[in-house]
Amino acid sequence: MITRRQTLGLFGAAAATAILPSIKPARAAATELRIGWQKNGVLALAKSRGALEKRLADQRITVSWSEFTSGPPLLEALGAGALDFGATGDVPPLFAQAAGRALYYVGVYRGSPAGSAILVRKDSPIKTLEDLKGKKVVFKRGSSAHNVTVKALRKAGLKPDDVQQVDLAPPDAAAAFKNGSIDAWSIWDPYLAIAEADPDTRVLTTAEGIVDSYSFFLANKDFTDANGTVIVNVLDELRNVGRSAQDNLDATVKELSAITGVPAEVTRVTLQRPGADLGSVTTVTDAAAAYQQALADEFYNLGIVPKKLTTGDIVWRPKAS
Repeated sequence: MITRRQTLGLFGAAAATAILPSIKPARAAATELRIGWQKNGVLALAKSRGALEKRLADQRITVSWSEFTSGPPLLEALGAGALDFGATGDVPPLFAQAAGRALYYVGVYRGSPAGSAILVRKDSPIKTLEDLKGKKVVFKRGSSAHNVTVKALRKAGLKPDDVQQVDLAPPDAAAAFKNGSIDAWSIWDPYLAIAEADPDTRVLTTAEGIVDSYSFFLANKDFTDANGTVIVNVLDELRNVGRSAQDNLDATVKELSAITGVPAEVTRVTLQRPGADLGSVTTVTDAAAAYQQALADEFYNLGIVPKKLTTGDIVWRPKAS
């Protein structure tokens, strides 16, 4: 079982530890925007196109990029002032807020619930969610897959401690899943789509009807307080990138495939899932804020998040011009 004490260690991930000493602390007046990114979605496209570099050039702001494989270490770096901006799923910000990280929710976008799933091997005896009881289920603790796992188990009348929870980052989880050392894997795109392409993989359930697919843009608090206009410009440019990408999916498939190394046919699957919309970037909506508060309450009541949170305390709203 994941205890509240254990969750406090989530932010000691090696990836973040390695990056923190190499990045300069944030300055009040922005001359650089430091972005944490994962190889998917609209941020990956913006990086490939140099869109943010062009948008911020007139303000003489340079852009630097640091890659992460999951949200928890990214938000540790961001909350510690080693990054200024990044994107994650719904759960990592809860742990970051609980740990007192200095950050804001600044934007949101909607993905497809079909882009997250729990996988088993094709020949696995696990046929239903109820069959997961007592089995080894792997996911990255503190990630959006953590939420999918909790809610899928609840749907089956199970609690998190009814399964053997294994904490692995996606690359390590993929290897463990393939060699059969775990029973089930909760994961998101593009790792999901890659695994689905293997004929020995079977989808036990997607997140459809279980979890709404919200992902968030987050920013360092001090950076945002001093540079709100920069954040507004970044979100606007990401929306522009997303809309143009959504309008020309054939070209976007090729572009994202080149960025990620994921085959084009697999990339196309991720972009054509029901409800996927690269251009859905906005500031934080009331619906997204309410969703996040409900998630924080649930994870606190389950003893996963170590303290009660008011997520609205760190939802940033741009000042009216």
